Amino acid sequence: MGHTETHRTQRVGWLRAAVLGANDGIVSTASLVLGVASSGANPQDILVAGVAGLVAGAMSMAAGEYVSVSSQADTEGADLARESEELSSDPEQEKAELAAIYVKRGLDPELANTVANQLMEHDAFGAHARDELGISKALAARPIQAAFASAGTFSVGAALPLIVVLFFPSSTLIWAVSGGSLLSLALLGSLSAKVGGAPVIKAAFRVTFWGALAMALTAGVGALFGVAA
Repeated sequence: MGHTETHRTQRVGWLRAAVLGANDGIVSTASLVLGVASSGANPQDILVAGVAGLVAGAMSMAAGEYVSVSSQADTEGADLARESEELSSDPEQEKAELAAIYVKRGLDPELANTVANQLMEHDAFGAHARDELGISKALAARPIQAAFASAGTFSVGAALPLIVVLFFPSSTLIWAVSGGSLLSLALLGSLSAKVGGAPVIKAAFRVTFWGALAMALTAGVGALFGVAA
């Protein structure tokens, strides 16, 4: 009896962009807020700086993801176009290449040739894209998806420390932003690990450690060059 399997590698593209966006949103905005707060600025200035960081960061994430993933997509497209030309001009050589790949993976030459023949008859281009180039629908570059995922999750992550700024007095703001942001990072690491099937504790510790380091360094800069008496 057949059954349908769901593999987590199908999520790797959008999951990577989403986790990167949310993590950067929390870390960069919380660090910015802490740096400005440590300098002795008033709550209004802190909030303005945080909102500006949210907008600038979201646009930077979207542009960066789109450009980088587009470059990947361009490379994949060029490789696929070349493969299509080679299949048209010399299909026998391409079939031999495919059989050689299967031999390296453990099939005996006779079986490898049989498999290559059948796959070439069924979907030659798809077989070469998958087995020779390592390109599949699940792992193909998707620039627009990556851009929106990064910008959206960055905005959500950046909003968390800003909410703390709105509801906590300046006397406890630094501790509230630090604690809330570290808790958010731990939850983000745990959630991403859960979705991706990775160890939860390891992922939570990783993102929390680097977030804490970034916030501590930025707060130190703010205190060093602060305007408060």
